[in-house]
Amino acid sequence: MNERMRSRISRAKRIDRLMTLLFTAIGGFFLVFILFLAGYIIIGGLMSYFPGVLSFSSKGIGNQLFNTIYLLFLSLVFSCLVGIPAGIYMAEYAGKGKTTEFLRMSIESLSSLPSIVIGLFGYLAFVLSFGASWNLMAGAITVSILSIPLITTSTEDAIRALPPSFVEGSMALGSTHWYAIVHTLLPAALPRIGSGIILAAGRVFGEATALMYTAGMSTRIDWSNWDLTSPLNALNPFRTGETLALHIWVMRSEAVDPNSAKIANFSAAILVIVVLLFSLAARKIVSNINKKQTGSEKK
Repeated sequence: MNERMRSRISRAKRIDRLMTLLFTAIGGFFLVFILFLAGYIIIGGLMSYFPGVLSFSSKGIGNQLFNTIYLLFLSLVFSCLVGIPAGIYMAEYAGKGKTTEFLRMSIESLSSLPSIVIGLFGYLAFVLSFGASWNLMAGAITVSILSIPLITTSTEDAIRALPPSFVEGSMALGSTHWYAIVHTLLPAALPRIGSGIILAAGRVFGEATALMYTAGMSTRIDWSNWDLTSPLNALNPFRTGETLALHIWVMRSEAVDPNSAKIANFSAAILVIVVLLFSLAARKIVSNINKKQTGSEKK
């Protein structure tokens, strides 16, 4: 090895160490920033606690918390029922060509639309067109429009990342293409699909603008009423339902309650905690399912 080659190798190692240090510093900065932001919101919010703020009355946020979780469940049902099959189609059935590229570009463009545009579309399509008033179902379908592209892209990328031998080996044993997808590809791709669902859920948790036009900005729940057709029943998806994100905005902009600032701060803390707990629980469930599928679960 001549002197010139050793110099080039030494220079490459120095650049590698420098870039490693640079990217580590950038990653560390954002990690510290996120921890600081989450800590500031959670600690500041919990310090704003006062008796009755967690109640299910008009003075508490219990109803808004329930609405947030219920709307998340409804929206993920729609998002997964459409997004996962769409991702499977794009990965396994769609051929190469301009039509497929146009469809892929449309899906990516849909994910970048402003939420206020989606909210106005949802108001026209799911509220006015049916002659209805604001309701949770309209809000869930509208928010799912924002989530479907993310779940579709995650599913497609997860399936495409798997080796072709997964399908080939399954079909060599006599299975059909669809059977191989359901019983081989989807279980193997589940961790990455789960990550997409978690990201989609995070957007639903924080969405406010689209829900302002569809789900409504008021909540009336009678917890003693179990008639599903009643507009006061908690599980009726066709009632109005204000979420925590909307409640924070209302408390900070329009509320006249003397405790509005404390309610907004505490609501923000609860929302961050719920998002963190949901993410941890979802990742744990996906991890356990993946361990069972791969046979790596400890017995």
